[in-house]
Amino acid sequence: MSRVAWQLATVKSIRSETPHVKTFVLSLPSWTLHLAGQHYDLRLTAEGGYQAERSYSIASPPEQTGEIELTVEIIADGEVSGYLNEGVQVGDQLEVRGPIGGYFVWRGEAGAPPLLLVGGGSGVVPLMAMLRHRQHLGLRTPAVLLFSVRTPEEVIYRAELETMAAADNSFTLLLDYTRQAPPGWAGYHRRIDAAMLAEVVAHFGEVKPQAFVCGPTGLVESVANGLQAAGLAPEMILTERFGPTGG
Repeated sequence: MSRVAWQLATVKSIRSETPHVKTFVLSLPSWTLHLAGQHYDLRLTAEGGYQAERSYSIASPPEQTGEIELTVEIIADGEVSGYLNEGVQVGDQLEVRGPIGGYFVWRGEAGAPPLLLVGGGSGVVPLMAMLRHRQHLGLRTPAVLLFSVRTPEEVIYRAELETMAAADNSFTLLLDYTRQAPPGWAGYHRRIDAAMLAEVVAHFGEVKPQAFVCGPTGLVESVANGLQAAGLAPEMILTERFGPTGG
């Protein structure tokens, strides 16, 4: 089967990540090894023939064979995310195709530079696939995740990220709350800016990292500019952005 052919995946499990984000574990009859950072297309077909299609980043690492995890933010009035949230149960089938994309990917190759990941909201999903892949490979090359969210309730994968950071002193988790921070919070509590990015890049010392930035268009453009101002060459900054859609 072609890797871009549609196939029927079976919903193996569903778990809530935040009040507005769910992860769907899909078992694939024709599983293809993917790269961390790639995505799948998901298509819904109504009885009358109307179709709606969205692209969702793969959250699971390549080592998780036979299935993929898609983490989906529930968009208000979103026709696809709304159906996934309310109309899909374990055992249902969903039409998907992939893996797709070859630019925004991290292979975890030996000798690769340190890893700087910057995500806003659900933009953390492909970055999580990279971190999970890194963990499976047992790499200890320095890695930093700067994760910007509005409130503590919106930190996707919070428990796993905190456990990962506690077990690996070469991985640094930096949370940035743009609206409400936890009581007594001493970390970042503002929108990502040039000064913040300069501090984050300084974590790596003299060796410049490879940066992956994913999130809303405005955040991605601002971060890419800020990273260049902090000394990263443009070719060391890979970006993936998403704008308003119908969900």
